[in-house]
Amino acid sequence: AKAFIWGGDIIYADTDDVSKIERYYNELSSIEGYAELAAKMPISGTWDDHDYGLNDGGSEFSVKAQSKEALFSFLNVPADDPSRNREGVYRKQMLIHGNHKVDVLHLDTRYFRSALTEGTDGKRYQPNPYGQGTILGDAQWQWLEEKIARSNADLIVINSSIQLLSAEHPFEKWNNMPHERDRLIELIDSSAIPVVVISGDRHISEFSVLPRSETRSNPLLDFTSSGLTHAYRGFSGEPNPLRVNSVVSEVSFGILDIDFGNRHIKGYIVGDQLQVLESIQLEF
Repeated sequence: AKAFIWGGDIIYADTDDVSKIERYYNELSSIEGYAELAAKMPISGTWDDHDYGLNDGGSEFSVKAQSKEALFSFLNVPADDPSRNREGVYRKQMLIHGNHKVDVLHLDTRYFRSALTEGTDGKRYQPNPYGQGTILGDAQWQWLEEKIARSNADLIVINSSIQLLSAEHPFEKWNNMPHERDRLIELIDSSAIPVVVISGDRHISEFSVLPRSETRSNPLLDFTSSGLTHAYRGFSGEPNPLRVNSVVSEVSFGILDIDFGNRHIKGYIVGDQLQVLESIQLEF
């Protein structure tokens, strides 16, 4: 079983003109290679700020409901999917491979997100005071807790547009609301099912891993894959104590290869010429 998952910034719309957002999605859909991909496997995902329509945007965006409709139309989300009848684009996708199941939980880090705190000394953002603000909002948190508690899958993949584990850079990240980051990590640690996080946003790719602990039976991987067509080629380094291997700052895509028999996951960061730039293997 194969699936292609968008981690956000599918298009660079950066506009509150929804017709323009729709046009960009249509242009992408009409690319020959993309149409070939869509014929071979299911395509799903979530948004980030540039396809949402507002750079680093959150709950304040005026046309977020219409932008959601444009995204769901592009992703061919079924009309009877429960996510159609609620605010935000968070939804569950089930992938089946023989007798094995993977629950993909696509998060929405935009629709409900409250204000960030501007940084100092030339840094874009600094963390909010602990306890102030939300990334997911109450309804989405309740949904996520329920989906994790009730999962009967072999593995849960959480698709978060922004990085969960890398916590020290000055850009968007879960640690801009550290209480929300702690809450998600604690929720993952409480899961009876192994969890992997995938993220995007950064124009760099890297693996971040939280090691096993008294509360964490498996290492937690945050696999950042970004981006397909644009890369932060001028990247000169940033602190991330949880990074494994090196940052990739050229165009790439990520592969998550799940071996149910041997119960391990292989992650590959793959370059434009199909060369493996970095890889990792973890048990689950």
